[in-house]
Amino acid sequence: MTSQVRFTKGHGTENDFVLVPDPDGELELSDAQVRFLADRRAGIGGDGVIRVVRTAAAQEDDVRALADRAEWFMDYRNADGSRAEMCGNGTRVFAAYLRREGWADEAQFCIATRDGVKHLRIQDDLYSVNLGPWRLVDAMRSREQGYDTLVALPGVDPLPALSLDLGNPHTVVVLPEGADLNGIDLSRAPMLNPQPANGSNVEIVQPLGPGHLQMRVHERGVGETRSCGTGAAAAALALMTWSGAPAENESWRVDVPGGTLQVSALAGQEVALSGPAALVADGIAYLPAG
Repeated sequence: MTSQVRFTKGHGTENDFVLVPDPDGELELSDAQVRFLADRRAGIGGDGVIRVVRTAAAQEDDVRALADRAEWFMDYRNADGSRAEMCGNGTRVFAAYLRREGWADEAQFCIATRDGVKHLRIQDDLYSVNLGPWRLVDAMRSREQGYDTLVALPGVDPLPALSLDLGNPHTVVVLPEGADLNGIDLSRAPMLNPQPANGSNVEIVQPLGPGHLQMRVHERGVGETRSCGTGAAAAALALMTWSGAPAENESWRVDVPGGTLQVSALAGQEVALSGPAALVADGIAYLPAG
């Protein structure tokens, strides 16, 4: 038995997603169906799956409570089927989809996520999202010794790293001078000590100059991706933290394998992410039974 669903394929700096419209909340995708849609050989292929649903029709009570502030909910799922709190690149692709469908005509609007309401602003082809507040996971230890976690990468001695919470978990590690970022094996998840109970995205970073860095990322529930929006923000914030407290409006260029993003520190310990979004295909998917 199979069922049909419409889908749109999109990406933000080559962090790609399968978007499934479900405005009235009538579709419940199983973990297996999400894995099928994200499968690059047997399905459509993507780093994640986004169900596009009106916030008032969301299945989760705490999300429905946001309906008076945001009409649309980005129901984001990792490629392995697990539910995720947020996806920075996904918010931009989600916004591009809403605008194309005529479901959001303004240059500024809000969307609901499992990490609360996010405000988006669109100018020309650039999408900017206020990711909201961020925090150091272990602020006291991080400030006392400069790190709170050790990260083991293949062929590299364990390195100190900083854990940040941007609605989803991140661990940022800076490679020593002379190390080859492109040579790091990310076919397996880096090992963390201590290991977060719910896992973590891991950003491997190299500073390139003032306000400029490059990174690769291993995303929990996915593997290495070409880009990670909240990861880019975490990487920039970590470097700002290591050099002193992030200054309001301090901005960093973040180069990822899939392109370039801009990260800006905001007042109230919030952070903004800017970058492109593209919708590249539409079609019909034949879902296997749950």
